Order: sequence, then C-alpha cells, then structure tokens
Amino acid sequence: MKERKRRSRGLTIILLLLSLLLVAAIAWGVLSGIKTLFHYSDTAQIGKTDETLEDDPTIEQEVEESIIPDALEGLPRNRYEPEKFFEQDGIRYYESDTCEGVPGIDVSSHQGEIDWQQVKEAGIEFAIIRLGYRGYVTGELALDEFFVRNIEGAQAAGIDVGVYFFSQALTEEEAVEEADFVLKELEPYHITYPVIFDWEEVSSTSARTNEMNMLLLTACAKAFCERVEEAGLRGGIYFNQAYGYQQFNLLSLKDHIFWLAQYEQTPTFVYDFQMWQYTNEGAVPGISTNVDLNICFWSKS
Repeated sequence: MKERKRRSRGLTIILLLLSLLLVAAIAWGVLSGIKTLFHYSDTAQIGKTDETLEDDPTIEQEVEESIIPDALEGLPRNRYEPEKFFEQDGIRYYESDTCEGVPGIDVSSHQGEIDWQQVKEAGIEFAIIRLGYRGYVTGELALDEFFVRNIEGAQAAGIDVGVYFFSQALTEEEAVEEADFVLKELEPYHITYPVIFDWEEVSSTSARTNEMNMLLLTACAKAFCERVEEAGLRGGIYFNQAYGYQQFNLLSLKDHIFWLAQYEQTPTFVYDFQMWQYTNEGAVPGISTNVDLNICFWSKS
C-alpha cells in the first residue's frame, strides 16, 4: 500500500510539473504574439554584436505601434482605396481612375550580385539603391560596396533608379554633408526617382545617435532634402508608421516625397505618401536573397 502511495505521489508531482511547463509555454506564446502585434516590421535585428552592426548599418529598431493621431490640418490624407490593390506572382500593383501604382524594389550590398535583366523581365520597373551610409559609431561616410554595379546594372536593364542614404546625422550640417556626398557620387548618373533620407534608430548602446529628438531629426531630414533639391533632384524621407506619427514632424516635410514602410496587406497610414514598402521578404528572379518590395504611386492626370 505504501509503495502504491509513493508511486501515486510521484505521478502527481510529474503531472503537476508538466502542467506548469505547459502553462508557461502557452503564456510565452501569448506574450510573443502580443509583442508582434504591437511592433512594426521584423527588420529589427536585436542581439547583434557591435562589430556585426557596424558592417550592417541598415538596422531598424523595433518601435511600439503608436496611437493614430487626430489628422493634422495641412497634411493630405491617405487617398488609396484598399480594393484597388491586387497581386500577381507575389508582386503588388495598384490601379484606380486617378492613380497607378508601379512595382519596384530597394536593394543594397546585402542582396549581393543581382541579375538585373531577370529583375526587369519579372516586371520590376524601378529600384531604390542604397548609395551609402554614415557609420553609427564612427560617424564616417561610406559608399555601399555594390552601389556602382547596382546602379549601372539596373540602368543598363532599363530599370528606373533612385537612391537612398542611411543617415546617422546628428546635426543639420551633417545632413547637408551626407547630401553633398550623395550628389557627388551621382554626378556620372541620371536618375528619375527620388534621393531618400533614411534615418533609423540603431539598437546599440554605442550608437552616436541615441539621444536624437524629433525636432532635430526633422531638421536633419529637411536640410538633406533641401540640399538635394537645390541640385535639381527630388528629395524624400523613409519612415514607418511610428516614425511618421511620433518622430518626424511631417507637416514641416510635406513638400518632399514620403516613403512609407508598413508591412500589411494594404496601407492604413493616415497621411498621404508617394511610395510604399510593403514587405522585406519579397522574392524576385535574379536576386538570391529576400528583397524589399515597393509600389510607387503615379497620378494619371
């Protein structure tokens, strides 16, 4: 009888431990799901060493989803009709009575060698190519090692081109320095798409931009775009919803191109934008890695 009791007690303990482990696993799954729902794109790369981050500067820190604000007067509203979006072979398009959305990609050295003719044949009409970046620790300006072969390959294939620069500017003067760097590198080329200011928070304690604030960030974006437009090109700003609502004063930047990153089936951002990055997990023939997919909206008038 005592032996049976000991066995029964042991079995009870084992079942209790298994129940606790099951509850813990379920709780962890629920918390992970909530975290995913309240954060933007999975481009965040948390837990990298500082050395890896320096080699891969285009890292977007996860930011909490912001509450949609009351519409600011003077900023045009999102004009795109959800039912007008459609998809073919994994690429999204947009067609309405007043606007056409053309498919594009954005690339950097992280995509490696690209067969641009295959990209063109897949239906891609434009590419936003990373021209360079400012080191988030050193503050030094650097050219993307694949920039020249990417821009020349894309243009040779008949693909329209724009560029972006990964900024870590701390002052308006540094933003202008970045714009001048971009303009100098673009001298041999004719581009038809915008020059984009791409400022993203880097999740590292050694980042020189950790104390950046909204007013200064907006001033840097404005200074960059204005210098680009003085040279006769179009300037623009890349941001996700949280940055658009909380980090940039978009009213001060409304004369420039807005490039929204929102990884959803249709964009729900309150304000108008001219370009939409809808995934970072796209697949395009001629590119061996995942690639960001975009739509650029052109008025039919």
